[in-house]
Amino acid sequence: MNGKLSQPHPAAWEETKHLLPSAERELPAGRHQFHKERLMARIRDDLRPADATPATSATPATPARPAPAAKPRSPFLRRAVLLPVTACALAGAVATGVHVLSGEDGTGDGSGSSVATGPLLTTRIGAADPNGATQLLGRISLAAAETSGPAVRADQFVYIGSTTATTYVKTVGDKSTLVSEELHLRQTWNSPDGAKGWLIEPGNTGRDGITLEGPTETGKAPTANLNAPTYNYLAGLPTDPDQLLQKIYTETKGQGRGPDQEAFTTIGDLLRGSYPPAALAGALYKAAAKIPGVVTVDGAVDAAGRHGVAVARLDETSGQRTEWIFDRETFVFLGERTVQVEGTSGKDGMIKPGTVVFTVAVTTRAVVDRIKQAPAQAG
Repeated sequence: MNGKLSQPHPAAWEETKHLLPSAERELPAGRHQFHKERLMARIRDDLRPADATPATSATPATPARPAPAAKPRSPFLRRAVLLPVTACALAGAVATGVHVLSGEDGTGDGSGSSVATGPLLTTRIGAADPNGATQLLGRISLAAAETSGPAVRADQFVYIGSTTATTYVKTVGDKSTLVSEELHLRQTWNSPDGAKGWLIEPGNTGRDGITLEGPTETGKAPTANLNAPTYNYLAGLPTDPDQLLQKIYTETKGQGRGPDQEAFTTIGDLLRGSYPPAALAGALYKAAAKIPGVVTVDGAVDAAGRHGVAVARLDETSGQRTEWIFDRETFVFLGERTVQVEGTSGKDGMIKPGTVVFTVAVTTRAVVDRIKQAPAQAG
């Protein structure tokens, strides 16, 4: 039962070889600073005293959000590992139109961190086609439904490794600067019932990572839901696209920047940050095709430098477009990125069109036998 998951879960690659040196730091309060959820509370309370970077000025760095957060997110979705990516993947991103520029002082963001290198990640804005989404998602759905990865036993764990980076506004004193993280590798392990889990995120959790076990901030046992899904929870979701979409709209009512955008965001989180069974993955794509405003983008590049075709939706409030990126031939899900395509956002409109606000490439999804086991070690 151990092994790497197939489509729509990309095969594993040796993501832990030849890593660039890491620098421990506090996570910038960018798009993914979901400080109200229990994982970040655990990181702040338990680990900041040991890992905090010494202050470099009388006024500490206080990154500002590039855009209002839609809502707190689950550690199972966007809280995973941040490790520097391999040099070849970083070079690939630069060569394919995503530019990572270093700070003048050679220390990244100027606070001794090599993670936020600034000033920004940028890309060419692809043209959107409002007419092709239904057909493309239909093909993607068929490919996903015909592929089944190994089931997860109760004593096993779902491993997800992904390469990611975020652009945000960093403020030191009265000076604000737009900076981007280096590309990082994130890793999580979660049991099928969600009772056990592990996060490795050097710079935020320490090199050995932290446990995801324990009660919520209110002292209650965590309950699986669309924003904190477990493998067992996903296995119980309806696979009829209409029923599934209705459930998503109902359970996310009043959240985010509108029901349609929130539904699209929720489905994207499930596709990227969890391990949905094949039938559910197919239903998620069919459900997404029913959301108003969904378009296709002919050219998009994920955080690993892989080119593909994208299914996307524009958030009219922020002017940012979220793009799900797929392989053109196999329709395997590669990753996701959010690009500023209209207007500006962030402090004083510092995030301009062409800025990559968030990028992620799912590089490995596998079933393993124990926490912190690398997929290559699975039998």
